[in-house]
Amino acid sequence: MTMTSQEVLAKLVSFDTVSAKTNLPLIKWIEEYLTDLGVSSFTLPDETGEKASLFATIGGDGPDGYVLSGHTDVVPVAGQDWTTDPFTLREQDGLLYGRGSCDMKGFVACSLAKVPEMLKAPLKKPFHLMFSYDEEVGCIGVQPILHKLAGDDFKAEACFVGEPTEMQVVVAHKSKSSYRAVFTGLSCHSSLAPHGVNAVHYGARLVTKLEEMARKLAAGPSDALYDLPFSTAHTGVIKGGTALNIVPEHCEVIFEFRMLPSESTKACMDEVERYAFEELLPEMRKVYPEANIEFIPFSEIPGLDTDVEADVTVLAKKLAGRNDHAKVAYGTEAGLIQNILDIPTVVCGPGNIEQAHKPDEFIKKSELDKCDAFLDRLIKHACA
Repeated sequence: MTMTSQEVLAKLVSFDTVSAKTNLPLIKWIEEYLTDLGVSSFTLPDETGEKASLFATIGGDGPDGYVLSGHTDVVPVAGQDWTTDPFTLREQDGLLYGRGSCDMKGFVACSLAKVPEMLKAPLKKPFHLMFSYDEEVGCIGVQPILHKLAGDDFKAEACFVGEPTEMQVVVAHKSKSSYRAVFTGLSCHSSLAPHGVNAVHYGARLVTKLEEMARKLAAGPSDALYDLPFSTAHTGVIKGGTALNIVPEHCEVIFEFRMLPSESTKACMDEVERYAFEELLPEMRKVYPEANIEFIPFSEIPGLDTDVEADVTVLAKKLAGRNDHAKVAYGTEAGLIQNILDIPTVVCGPGNIEQAHKPDEFIKKSELDKCDAFLDRLIKHACA
């Protein structure tokens, strides 16, 4: 069975793999597609049995080889104003519209479409396909399969993570650490507000502290190669309270740090916790001894930092037909792959990140063509 990248993409887009839903129908389709081509694969389900990652090896008697890595989940479409069905690929004026077309089913489609050519080629080194779930909610799904491969002593020469970079070679991205701060105060009628402990007020003071830290980070160390050259602190959610005339006893603040490789998330969190436990909490407990502040980490994505002179970087530039490279603020699975498996890794894939996560998400057909050409050159390289 031979399909073009666009045909495979149309099939992949047709599966609603929003992170909150199962990705099993898509994974089953990939399994069957590979089986029809004579390629065996294995899947690794999550604890619920509703999601799975897939891994397959194609050809080559030699060691190591090349990993083509992508995620199968997409961000939600709810509340977005789409012109047409987001799960039906639509072509117009050289653009291919559909949820996930850019982020990042385009790369997965190109990788799968090239399997027949991989099988025909006299490969000296194999290709490894690795497709994960729940990347969009914290790079969750790739971790079990990476740990399994590490336990199997898996090795590879290089890994290409196909996030949308317009086929520019990305050698580094920031780490991302996400936290939930839970404030427990004391409720009472708002007419007696000083008798209570207003959890929202204390949560808001933490937000102000984070804003102050963000300004310090912006004035601190920087790297001009990044699309945003400095580390950042950001509050995404603050919620608490039930009614205006009730002093809120609960507040939740959800925040993150995105750090340059030279900067320490731990140092930032140490500062946050000192402020919370040495300034805020003593004030709260003067009124209510049972008041509390708890910090709960819920997502940790390590940064990527690949040397610009590394073999994988040089090879990726040659395959992409360009000499430049970049660093980005957003996180990917690349840091985890590099850290857990110790595989030299870069990020390089079709599409523009500016089109991701938006209504009427699209990828240019020309981007698929560029990715196809990249993979054609990599197949030839694997035969050399």
